[in-house]
Amino acid sequence: MATPAETVERYFDAWTTKDFDTARSLLADDLSFRGPIDTFDRADALIQSLKGLSQIVERAERRGLVSGGDRVSVVYDLHTGPVGTAPVAEWYTVSGGKITSVEAFFDPRPFAPMFEH
Repeated sequence: MATPAETVERYFDAWTTKDFDTARSLLADDLSFRGPIDTFDRADALIQSLKGLSQIVERAERRGLVSGGDRVSVVYDLHTGPVGTAPVAEWYTVSGGKITSVEAFFDPRPFAPMFEH
């Protein structure tokens, strides 16, 4: 079985290259996601959100990964067309080879105009 860090690395590489089937396979069905814009309690909802986000993402450059036990943190620069570059930190919990929770930390203010209707 992969280590928690390996699982998160594989997930990060999958969603950032738009391999959503692989990304989904690494998430527990009842995944908990919390971020400054969205909150989800199902893995499929997160994948749908990532598919939408992928429309503006040019690339993601990982700065670093730190792990301890079943917890993994990834820090990266998210490069987008409309917003530019946004630094992001994510905190993952992995259990039984699946990601069970994700907390995302970033400044949502540059993204706000995209959600105004």
